[in-house]
Amino acid sequence: MTTIHAIRSKRVVTPEGVRPATVHLLDGVIEIVSGYDEALPGKHLFDAGKSVVMPGLVDTHVHINEPGRADWEGFTTATRAAAAGGVTTLIDMPLNSIPATTTVAALEAKRNAARDKCWVDVGFWGGVVPGNAADLLALHNAGAFGFKCFLVPSGVAEFECATEEDLRVALLVLAELDAPLLVHSELPEPIEKANRKLAKSDPTTYKNWLLSRPAVAETKAIEMLIRLAREFKAHVHIVHLSSALSVPLVRRAKQEGVCITAETCPHYLFFASGSIANGRTEYKCAPPIRDLQNNKKLWTALENGTIDFVVSDHSPSPPAMKCIDTGDFFRAWGGIASLQLGLPAMWTKMRAQKNSLEQLAQWMCAAPARLAGLDARKGAIASGYDADIVVWNPEKSFTVQQNILQHRHKLTPYLKSKLYGVVETTFLHGEMIYDHGRFLGRPKGALLRRGEH
Repeated sequence: MTTIHAIRSKRVVTPEGVRPATVHLLDGVIEIVSGYDEALPGKHLFDAGKSVVMPGLVDTHVHINEPGRADWEGFTTATRAAAAGGVTTLIDMPLNSIPATTTVAALEAKRNAARDKCWVDVGFWGGVVPGNAADLLALHNAGAFGFKCFLVPSGVAEFECATEEDLRVALLVLAELDAPLLVHSELPEPIEKANRKLAKSDPTTYKNWLLSRPAVAETKAIEMLIRLAREFKAHVHIVHLSSALSVPLVRRAKQEGVCITAETCPHYLFFASGSIANGRTEYKCAPPIRDLQNNKKLWTALENGTIDFVVSDHSPSPPAMKCIDTGDFFRAWGGIASLQLGLPAMWTKMRAQKNSLEQLAQWMCAAPARLAGLDARKGAIASGYDADIVVWNPEKSFTVQQNILQHRHKLTPYLKSKLYGVVETTFLHGEMIYDHGRFLGRPKGALLRRGEH
């Protein structure tokens, strides 16, 4: 395979802005970013023309499920989907695999399952479950990037939800380690109350699924988490924030100096409940997709920095588990397959709102890298950073069809959507791994450990 020494484009997204530039590569790292016409003679130049050259995306919320549930999604298919979507680094969630990543032995089982299968770089979150506080230090030392917990049942028996008391025990450790606690932020009591009222309601009606996961479950959880973050002086991160009612809580806590961050997902920004037909369980996720006004307020919160970034929450399952035949939202697996489509889904909405390429790179590259502590080497086109780069055409559109999707199961609410932003070429460590629908070479993604280069 030809070694690429430089990549140039009329539109290179750098921390200083978008400009014509040449990105010089050396030993898998960005050496310098120079002027557009400063390619070195005798070196192999990749000329991207007017296509955008941007840092490879960093997705810190991906459920790969191997080992144990590789029939849901495995490292090979997930990382192929990532590469085809311009994602060059992902961090795997600790649940849905068997065993769950709540001990060092389970983390090593994950790493062994992933070895020689990954097309992109992959790291791992550890998990906080009742009774494993004694494992957290060892998991951190073994390279876990931080820790994830649920406050409501996760959907799998191996990953129990945590109570406030469990979090208090865990946060004593995590605050000392300066490790982030990532939280699925819904409390069970408001959900249980809502479901009692809906006991005899039609389970195929999307409105009933929406009513069963009220926004108050999220806001009450976030109120508790802000209180704990303040008390323990710990970093708490809200995953997949879904409700605009949560936004003022997060904004005020940040203003008060509480160490809290938040993400949302493309599906909360792309879809709205009013357009989801009854029985369309491919849209089921928890928290649920809410109404159009909520959608617009989440965009505002992202634009003003209250929400820090956007990641996929790629959570696929075998199609039978989505109950497409019955349309039962309450029995269907809650998760959206979208790892390959995050960049175009976001750009399709952003171009209409006249958001910038710089914002996209901040929301999907730099800020997620910061959460994982990878921001000194991932998420930017700058000297010394890993040469992880995506080349894509923001003017070109495509229609989502099953045959282009690389993840194991092709069921996704984005099917038949017209999206803008075609990923053309993906580089990992300076090496071309994906080019116009073709995968090149073999999987060479690194298995990342916190603190190691």
